[in-house]
Amino acid sequence: MKIICFGPGPKFKGGISNYNTSLAKALDRRGDCEVHIVSWTQQYPAIIPREFVDKTSKVDLLEGTDVKVHYLTNYNNPLSWLETYRKIRDLQPDKVIFQWAIAIQGLPMGFIARKLRQHREIEVIFDLHFVIQKENSKLDRRFTRYGISPANTFIAHAYKTVDELRELLPTRQLEVTESGARTRVPGTTPVIKLYHPIYDLFAPRADFDARAFRQQHGLREHVFLFFGFIRKYKGLHNVIRAFAELARRRDDVSLIICGESFWDTLQTDKLSTKLKNATFGMAKKLFLKKADDERDYRPLELIEELQLQEKVLVKNEFVANEEVHKYFQASDAVVLFYSYATPSGVESISYNFQLPAVATRVGHFPETIRDGYNGYLAEPDNIADMARQLERMIEQPIPRENIKETTREMSWDNYATAILADEA
Repeated sequence: MKIICFGPGPKFKGGISNYNTSLAKALDRRGDCEVHIVSWTQQYPAIIPREFVDKTSKVDLLEGTDVKVHYLTNYNNPLSWLETYRKIRDLQPDKVIFQWAIAIQGLPMGFIARKLRQHREIEVIFDLHFVIQKENSKLDRRFTRYGISPANTFIAHAYKTVDELRELLPTRQLEVTESGARTRVPGTTPVIKLYHPIYDLFAPRADFDARAFRQQHGLREHVFLFFGFIRKYKGLHNVIRAFAELARRRDDVSLIICGESFWDTLQTDKLSTKLKNATFGMAKKLFLKKADDERDYRPLELIEELQLQEKVLVKNEFVANEEVHKYFQASDAVVLFYSYATPSGVESISYNFQLPAVATRVGHFPETIRDGYNGYLAEPDNIADMARQLERMIEQPIPRENIKETTREMSWDNYATAILADEA
């Protein structure tokens, strides 16, 4: 069977690139699939003031595989959209799996998917990392509807996503399965409900000395971790405020903040950056009137304001793939105080280190985190309750065996099997 994984290739930063690469590796590992990644060369409009390419990591995430990568699709060049379609068509795949993670990509992805739907022998699958975007503007909904409508099959990581899909596409008859079996009842669209698999790109290293790392960085007995891009919806401001309340009560806690500020990746004094910032700001005001301008989001300033410098370790930069394990191995729990949540790549990484999570009771987290068993859940935007759940993690630690048991079925191999399932 020949499979195309359409999405950012391994040279890009971020969770969707990691996800697309992991899926391709899982399909390749089966031995019965020829797997290609067809990737963007540029994922977003050129006016967006951000660097998306990973220029830090040295490790080749596809080493030892037969996965072939084709960097073809430039958001800003519609001729490349046509070139992408033709390349995929010429590869003659059985299935094309699109990674859907942001509404603005609806134009090129919708165009490519519609062209592929002309070939009935190809199953067009959209792997949905969200449906209703946080801004939830009319423009976002139009882009999303145009982008994902050509799908023969959807993959959803949470039942909340299935509900959002029904809301966005009310005339589609959706049939949900957790096995991957497609009944193909006329007029019905299959939705495969699968939990976000555990990332195996990042794993504990037996030769890593976590105790020495803690001593080197002045970390205390109980260490919490915020990891990943700093975005407003991920609630770092709430993490810091809740941790400050906890730190006022006890002197044995530390917080690691490890991640790149999403909008601070270009040199601000360059003319090209200034032009991008001005143009992007104007576009946001025009099209997303209700949206916050995240470029003004500065949660790290709270550390000094709340006098937490001695208790917080900050690595405010993109972390190379080969360095990721250090921060998870040196921590006792991850903190996911999101304001809303689609399935979290950070949560998935943490499971591979058997780390419990303290998360907000939003989105899919109540589906994956059983309060008191494999983590703790706090009420969103309730700082006192967030601090209380952090302290519960210290006073009633979660057994690592519980994490292992919870995630037993959340493997990439099981995920790949469901995608390739035959019709029922």
